Amino acid sequence: MADSSTLFSETGRSLLTDSSVLDSKIIEASKENVVPGSALDVEAEEMPQIETRVVLVREAGKHEELLKALEEIKVPYIKTDTIEELGDSDSPEFETVFVVSDFQDSIFNNLCKADCRVIGPPVVLHCAHKGKPLPFSCRPLYCASMLNLVLCFTGFRKKDELVKLVTLVHHMGGIIRRDFSSKVTHLVANSTHGDKFRIAVSLGTPIVKAEWIYKAWEKRNESDFCAADDDFRNQFKVPPFQDCMLSFLGFSDDEKASMEEMTEMQGGHYLPVGDERCTHLVVEESSVKDLPFEPLKNLYVVKQEWFWGSIQMDARAGESMYLFEKSESPGLKKSVSLLSLSTPNSNRKRRRLKETLAQLTRETDLSPFPPRKRPSAEHSLSIGSLLDISNTPESSTANGETPKSCARPSKNSTPLPLKQSARWQVAKELYQTESNYVDILTTIIQLFQVPLEKEGQLGGPILAQEEIKTIFGSIPDILDVHTKIKEDLEDLMVNWTESKSIGDIILKYSKDLLKTYPPFVNFFEMSKETITRCEKQKPRFHAFLKINQAKPECGRQSLAELLIRPVQRLPSVALLLNDIKKHTTEDNPDKVTLERAIESLKEVMTHINEDKRKTEAQRQFFDVVYEVDGCPANLLSSHRSLVQRLETVALGDDLCDRGEQVTLFLFNDCLEIARKRHKVIGAFKSPHGHTRPPASLKHVVLMPLSQIKKVLDIRETEDCHKAFALVVRPPTEPNNKLLSFQMTTEEPPKEDWLKMLCRHVANTICKADAENLIYIADPDSVEVNTKDMDSTLSRASRAIKKTSKKVTRAFSFSKTPKRALRRALMSHSATEGRSPSSANESYIGSRLTSTSSLAGIPSPSLVSLTSVFEKRSHTLSRSTTHLI
Repeated sequence: MADSSTLFSETGRSLLTDSSVLDSKIIEASKENVVPGSALDVEAEEMPQIETRVVLVREAGKHEELLKALEEIKVPYIKTDTIEELGDSDSPEFETVFVVSDFQDSIFNNLCKADCRVIGPPVVLHCAHKGKPLPFSCRPLYCASMLNLVLCFTGFRKKDELVKLVTLVHHMGGIIRRDFSSKVTHLVANSTHGDKFRIAVSLGTPIVKAEWIYKAWEKRNESDFCAADDDFRNQFKVPPFQDCMLSFLGFSDDEKASMEEMTEMQGGHYLPVGDERCTHLVVEESSVKDLPFEPLKNLYVVKQEWFWGSIQMDARAGESMYLFEKSESPGLKKSVSLLSLSTPNSNRKRRRLKETLAQLTRETDLSPFPPRKRPSAEHSLSIGSLLDISNTPESSTANGETPKSCARPSKNSTPLPLKQSARWQVAKELYQTESNYVDILTTIIQLFQVPLEKEGQLGGPILAQEEIKTIFGSIPDILDVHTKIKEDLEDLMVNWTESKSIGDIILKYSKDLLKTYPPFVNFFEMSKETITRCEKQKPRFHAFLKINQAKPECGRQSLAELLIRPVQRLPSVALLLNDIKKHTTEDNPDKVTLERAIESLKEVMTHINEDKRKTEAQRQFFDVVYEVDGCPANLLSSHRSLVQRLETVALGDDLCDRGEQVTLFLFNDCLEIARKRHKVIGAFKSPHGHTRPPASLKHVVLMPLSQIKKVLDIRETEDCHKAFALVVRPPTEPNNKLLSFQMTTEEPPKEDWLKMLCRHVANTICKADAENLIYIADPDSVEVNTKDMDSTLSRASRAIKKTSKKVTRAFSFSKTPKRALRRALMSHSATEGRSPSSANESYIGSRLTSTSSLAGIPSPSLVSLTSVFEKRSHTLSRSTTHLI
């Protein structure tokens, strides 16, 4: 679609000419007239100063905030309802500036025809806020929301629409340029075709719809609004596939469905293959060798890299770089056609044909998709050898040839005999796998990390810096260490003798391995989770992975599959060192060194595993803290570790209501008890944009295991299933308490859970007989019953109880603290002849809540509410009994 042509207003001035020309001429003229130390300065000082006078027209004169702003910048003003009252506004004594609230009014049109200076109230407020004088503008200026923005238009065919847009931009302080250049800050596009669009994409200039201007004009009266704000502008960006009709060929059903969904998300539409309305046919080049039909002239047949590249840079990519071509070499097709295969059998012609094909095959070996195995692949960086750490070239090993990368010119290099020892063969494999491993790490950094960290990405950063750091971790440090190991191994192989020590190389870098590997291995699972989450939530990152994972350097492996290589590398090196040790003679000094190297690697791996275990324990700690609202801060301790989590239901009323869901977190020295929240709070959003799930549990009590005196294993009966109880004595309580629970999960089994609990209790109180803490108890002896936990009556009773509490709290005019209620009850019991100790015991034995406390206050509203709930409870009980 052709770019916009120059339009003219009624006065004959071009609307799309550079609106900054007149301003630049005024600035240049003022610079020429101000020369320090010249006679012009004296003349300028003697010339009379022209005072600025503001005229508030109609509604502008009733704007109180506007009047205060004019007083702040010390500009005199007058109010008027008609222009005729002022007479001739041109006066040598002052410069008149008209403030008009409505730029659609007839007064505004008359002022524009008279070439008067017209501004809007937001301009005055903006200048007062910034402490600047009123601006001089050759055009009416309503607000400064597009100040310093340079806009260019493309793809607009309707003259009226373009005139309206240009006028609004001028009213908001923007500048219009007819030709696109690097000075343009925003391209307003009505189409994704044309040279301006292509240049804007290559320069990374924001491309927006015309709606951006209209919505910015709607916000013209907001003083702090800026049209260039990223959050506002991104709502109107031109999607990559606007005006595009896409079809997909050669993809699996799942992948095709995913790409079609992505197409609609990015502003495009999809059609079946062969539809004449289709503008782009996206082809999976590895599976499609030829098109099933002859494409139309206006149809772009592109590779899938164009699709993902457009999404990655958030703009439609140029098709010329991604056009689909048949995989056969043109030279090969021409040679085959020249050689007539229909001629009589001839050995000479057959031999010539084979030689031609072989020559062309050797030429096509330089393709970016080399075969998996080639006879000449001693150590070439093919995909098979690059990504397979266990791959050892069989042909080179059998022939005793030196790897190409080992055959670098060296002063100390000596010719090797044709047949090498078994020790040399394994050492060669160690070097080859080390070289491949370094290539993999280099690929990860150069192909993934460096582009993601690059500044000035088209469409903005793909990932946040915190996410990039989480994904790649210490990969660069690991690469530095293994690059040094590879260089030392290469020197060893080039200058090979049987007495060369391989173990010394590993020992030399064992401390570096111990320093670089734990940070990566410990957070590897978090790295995979971050990749999965970002790939689902961020289409640009998904497209970035699709593009790079399809490149030959990756061998069609995902980023997560490549990142697992550091986790596998050290065990692989240890196995190879064991093989080298087996083929090392006893009198070789490297025998002992290899044993030490193997032990050092084992120590490194043991340290990694131990460090990983500690890291996982710390993560579990923080998961508990985030999940439990009101979790005590003293739960976090370096010597504490999470042992088991158990989901239960409370069978008593001591900690919470009977039947309430309770979660037990068993630590090595304490027990955290939390109940399920009745009302879940909103999710927490960190400054980096990560959304943390809301706390689903509420803290009840953090109990040291030393307070548990007995563990009761309640027998299984018809009315009692999977129940257990704890006999505890808090330090502030004179008597023991019985806390009973029912397990709601099959794992772990009740017997295993009780044994685990008793073992940690025994360790806490320094007792060896953990079995003696478990006691078998009958349900009747401890008054525990689980029969009514899932009954209709029980659920209805709990619902009524919770509703009663909420209504009672709602009608409570003062929230009396529990301590005050306790003192009131104790004093009340003392007046009735009861001792404080008995009052204290009664308080401990029952849960003191606002409902139970306020029930004793003679309030007519509460008494009536209580009677209503009692009637409803009685009615529900009778109906439930009738149903049973």
